[in-house]
Amino acid sequence: MSETIIVALLGFVGTLLGSLCGVLAAQKLTQYRLAQLEDKVNKHNNLIERTFRLEGQMEECQHDIRDLKSICHGGA
Repeated sequence: MSETIIVALLGFVGTLLGSLCGVLAAQKLTQYRLAQLEDKVNKHNNLIERTFRLEGQMEECQHDIRDLKSICHGGA
């Protein structure tokens, strides 16, 4: 085999390996960033759910306070 062909094949293999490693590294980074984003979204959704629950509890408390006020003012 000619020396030029060997050099060309080695260059091709090196380029192929380099490209493959670059793609794998980029994919790994993308997967990591997606996982981080999913964690943030889950935390945000949890916060929203807790907020809705607290709003419901606050409405119940406000109704209870109104009821207590009407009992106190009605009995006075």
